[in-house]
Amino acid sequence: MAREVAVLWWVMCGFASLVLLLVTALWVHAMRRAPHAMDEARARTITLRWLVGGGLLLPSLSIVLLLLFGVPIGQHMLPLPLNEPPLRIEVIGHQWWWEVRYPQSGVFTANQLHLPAGQPVDLDVSSADVIHAFWVPRLGGKIDMIPGRHNRIRLQADAPGVFRGQCSEFCGTQHSHMILDVQAHAPEDFQAWLQARREPQIAALPGAAGATFQARCGQCHRVAGVSAGTRGPDLSDVGSRAQLGAGVLANEPGATLRWLQQHQQLKPGNAMPHHDDLDPDHLGAIADWLETLAP
Repeated sequence: MAREVAVLWWVMCGFASLVLLLVTALWVHAMRRAPHAMDEARARTITLRWLVGGGLLLPSLSIVLLLLFGVPIGQHMLPLPLNEPPLRIEVIGHQWWWEVRYPQSGVFTANQLHLPAGQPVDLDVSSADVIHAFWVPRLGGKIDMIPGRHNRIRLQADAPGVFRGQCSEFCGTQHSHMILDVQAHAPEDFQAWLQARREPQIAALPGAAGATFQARCGQCHRVAGVSAGTRGPDLSDVGSRAQLGAGVLANEPGATLRWLQQHQQLKPGNAMPHHDDLDPDHLGAIADWLETLAP
């Protein structure tokens, strides 16, 4: 789809450039030519010719050419019926993170989208708060995410790869820090990824740090088999993600603790409260445990 959209853009750019050159050439010619004596009938004929040619024929030709190229491309973006129903994924926009669900397998994740390469995928998008917009430029297509409304877009990655998704509708102060990590896998690798997250075996954090997690973090965050919070991102596989905070930090050793300690400085206005009242040792143990959550 992205390739076809790019072709359409270049066709439009080329046609517009030709029109610009033609109009510029006519303008220069009109400025440089010597004036001619002209009677009223001749002036009326020339005026009519420009009105018909420049006001009717040229716009009509432009619209017809645009439709000839644009309508087939637009149809490819629509979730039209297929012989075999495509994979369906739900993407929900929040301020300022992405919730991703695979309803056919019961898998949840956040700020990352995994797709099978070479297969069409239907994305059902919506918003939990304000208007967002789903966009993965390398795959093409952009669609609004509106509270109370479900929109659908069909994408297909032709080959395995890693792509960047971005909210493209201004949604608040951290709009630019709402990045979606998109990974397309070979079909067998995608099934392996899905299976590993379908029934993750996660051991709860023991001791006082575990009790702190349940009392504070688990109220908002889900960890499969450990906590059932729904207000914040699912953390069941947070250790395997490429980024933290929807693009604020690279997920490297020590980054989780830094995020827990400084998240309001790194991403001001996010919904997670300060943790200044927590025991630093408990916070460090929680961060170390979260880094192991990579089913």
